[in-house]
Amino acid sequence: MKSTQNPERGTGRLVRGLGVASLGLGVPMLLRPDSVARFAGVDDSASAPALIRVVGARELIHAALCLVGPQRSVWTRVMGDAMDLAVLAAAMEGRSGERRTRVNVATAAVAGIALADVYAAVRTARAQHGRGKPGPLTLEASTTVNRSPEDVYAFWRDLGNLPSFMLHLEEVTPKGDDTSHWVARGPLGKKVSWDAEITSEDPGRRLAWRSLKGADVDNAGTVHFAPAPGDRGTEVRVVLHYDVPGGLAGRAVARLFGEEPDQQVRDDLRRFKQVMETGDIVRSEILPHGTEAKRQFLQGPAQAASAPTSNDGSSR
Repeated sequence: MKSTQNPERGTGRLVRGLGVASLGLGVPMLLRPDSVARFAGVDDSASAPALIRVVGARELIHAALCLVGPQRSVWTRVMGDAMDLAVLAAAMEGRSGERRTRVNVATAAVAGIALADVYAAVRTARAQHGRGKPGPLTLEASTTVNRSPEDVYAFWRDLGNLPSFMLHLEEVTPKGDDTSHWVARGPLGKKVSWDAEITSEDPGRRLAWRSLKGADVDNAGTVHFAPAPGDRGTEVRVVLHYDVPGGLAGRAVARLFGEEPDQQVRDDLRRFKQVMETGDIVRSEILPHGTEAKRQFLQGPAQAASAPTSNDGSSR
């Protein structure tokens, strides 16, 4: 008789195994950083032991999350792998001979670990959404805007306004008959486009749309507008459904490079609130247009975005 295995249970064992691996890596990094530095070929750096201890502490956090947290905690290991590979790539510069060989060996080891982590992370998404594409990825976010439901709805209903706060959108062009053309930046800067149609609307209360056949990204969305308690304006709740470009592998690569869909939606609503309440978006003077999490670490002091200018150079 052929036995069957619960895929989710198998994924759970894999994630816990990686948690044990983090534990095995973290302890020697904390207790014997000099030995780890020699293995990695960076024992000629005075700052290496301190950095290795920090990485060791991070590995213990990964271990705790993977052993007792949800399966998706394995994504923290994927992000850690990306940082480790970047540090090792920098360590190769200026080193030669035996030390460079040891750095190369350490890099190969971390790359192998990264592949195992990405595989486990993809398995967690597959366990949730099934095989192949992750299916319609569902994202939800909400905020309270200090404007009336009618004002908030009217601004959102003019679809050409969406790129002003959804920074991954480059352009939304209404075409008539409740259809529009959308152009967006996908993972790793890839440009994607599609046509969409309004499927239902209740002015001041609800707006829903979906992509049409042939879209680069199959997607649909609904925005709900409701009076906030205590006459505090409007509660805006967004529910999005879409297939990630590239399927599971595309989502793994997107997360590896810091492009997290859930965070993007929350950031979009934060900017929408700013636009509706102040007319401006507060952005970093270093990163006025960046949407990737890896860039947001570099942000400087916030300042209001300057008003867009027309082709003749005048403010609009």
